[in-house]
Amino acid sequence: MIVCPNCKHQEADGAIFCSECGMQLIQYTPGDTHRFDSATGQLDEVPVPEPHVQAPAWISLHLLESGQILPISDRMEFTMGRVSENQPIMPDIDLSPFKAFDNGVSRLHAVIRNNAGNIVIMDLGSSNGTYINGTRIVPNIEQPLRHGDIVALGKLKMQVVLS
Repeated sequence: MIVCPNCKHQEADGAIFCSECGMQLIQYTPGDTHRFDSATGQLDEVPVPEPHVQAPAWISLHLLESGQILPISDRMEFTMGRVSENQPIMPDIDLSPFKAFDNGVSRLHAVIRNNAGNIVIMDLGSSNGTYINGTRIVPNIEQPLRHGDIVALGKLKMQVVLS
């Protein structure tokens, strides 16, 4: 069994994501590649550098009140909000378990995007606003995020962790 480090839910061996909270359970670390000399049938001693590919930045949200960390870097865009009954569109990140309703988080509150390594947030016209380091952002306009920024959706505060 694999135990999710985020919510402690037990998953079967081989699970890649937690079925409860969606956290990625295993990390892939690529190994070195080497040149193969077809004449000698040997591997060269010097590793061949892998082609440069712009990898998405690792994005996590550290919820300040609960101390939990939500890793959200397996996609390029995430909507954040809370789930309620009969809601036709669900957020990618459901903040309901973190007192989202009590803290004024809208059903579809904000979106975080990775634009070629530039991380941005955009308020989706929420009722109680989105704040970066205490400053309310204008709805429907992307704002850059940096490592360590404090984002508040209504009163729900989280710190952005980029690595």
